[in-house]
Amino acid sequence: MKVFAERILELRKDKNISQAALAKALGVSFSLICYWETDRSEPTAPNVVKIAKFFNVSSDYLLGLED
Repeated sequence: MKVFAERILELRKDKNISQAALAKALGVSFSLICYWETDRSEPTAPNVVKIAKFFNVSSDYLLGLED
């Protein structure tokens, strides 16, 4: 899910938030954020929802189903 990796990285940088701060806000590990951003791991559905709510975007946007 290369689109997801690109979008979460872009959203995080736009908000000027570190990977560690995002991990803490989402209740996940720092390494998991790294894996998502480098497309080494895919988020679970509940984590997609958490990310979408945190960044105030749709899950469809995160998954590349809409622009």
